[in-house]
Formats: sequence, structure tokens, C-alpha cells
Amino acid sequence: MSNGFHEVRFPLRLSLGASGGPGRRTDIVALSNGGETRNARWADARRRYDAGTGLRGLDDLYQLTAFFEARRGQLYGFRFRDPVDHASAPPGQPVTAIDQQIGTGDGVQTVFELTKTYSDAGGATVRRIEKPGEGSVVLAVNGLALDPGDYAVDHATGLVTIAPGAVPVPGAIVTAGYEFDIPVRFDTDRIEVSLAAFKAGSVPTVPLVEIKP
Repeated sequence: MSNGFHEVRFPLRLSLGASGGPGRRTDIVALSNGGETRNARWADARRRYDAGTGLRGLDDLYQLTAFFEARRGQLYGFRFRDPVDHASAPPGQPVTAIDQQIGTGDGVQTVFELTKTYSDAGGATVRRIEKPGEGSVVLAVNGLALDPGDYAVDHATGLVTIAPGAVPVPGAIVTAGYEFDIPVRFDTDRIEVSLAAFKAGSVPTVPLVEIKP
């Protein structure tokens, strides 16, 4: 049995052509009076993708097969770059150190989780970011950017540790900016490829599913 994870990213060019996104599970009970009640089965969304839509040629097929084999099918997880949602800032805007609030200082806490908040006037949900991009994380306290030497980033867990000399004082707002990947695995142990069908425009289905702790 394995819950192993390889800190490698699915080929970026194939990721950019993938389809998919977040999914949730909601129970809806119809009432005798015609109304209904709704209950969320999952606290957080779970993302699914079809990477087959990103295949454009034989080189892509070979690259996919090699990556699939190196992960041994469903056995090992890996990083995947969502083509739409992969940064603390909206698409087309640069990442800044004040993009996302990740905590409030108390004068003692030094370790903070990277998170991303999705909100509007109707509500909000906070998502844990576990796989930040290497070298992409920037931090600020009360709007002032920290020197990169004042914090360390664990790119395998999404935890940032602030150095003792820069610990946020009580009430200080800690913010972060970053790019990130999603931890996923293949959702199949088989990829079926027909060269004739591929040349005719048919691409294989390559399902991926987000890994949750």
C-alpha cells in the first residue's frame, strides 16, 4: 500500500489544454410541501480534470505515457497546474505579497499555512494551498513586504515559517502571494491509445483527481 507523492509536475503544455475544475457533493432532500433542504457532504471542493484534451501530437502521447509509467498509474501522486486557477492573483495580474490574508500575528506564532479565499457578497470559502510553486512565494506583514531571508517556505506542504526577528506583532495582518500546483493522481490504471483514432481527431480520456489528506 502506498500514499506516496512525487514532487514533479505534470507536463505544463498538456496541463494548459486540460479540461475540468472543482466539484462538490450536495445532498438535496425534496420535502412533501414542495420545498427542499440541502446539505454539503464535503467541506471542500475536490477537483477533477481530463488531461487528454491537452494532447496535440505523437510527442504529447509519448510524453504522457512516460509520465504515467513513472507514476505507476494511480500509485503515486504528482503536481498539476490548473490552467485557470494557479495563483494568488486573478488571471493576467501579477502576484503580489498582499494578495491573500493568511493569518493574524499574536507575537508568538511563526508558522502559517498558505491559503486562498474565494469570496463575494454572498459568502466565502478558504482553500488550503499545499503545493506552492518553487520560488514564487512572497510575504508581507501589515502591507510591508518581508525580506526573503526573513522566512522559509516548505514547498511540499505549503507552510511558511517566519524568522524569530520578524515575528508578526499582535494584530498584524500577514499576507502572501504565490503560484501553486494541485496534488493529483491518475484516476485510472489504464490509458488506451489508438493511433488511427488519434490521427482522426479522437483523443484518449486521461482522468486526474485531486488528492485530499
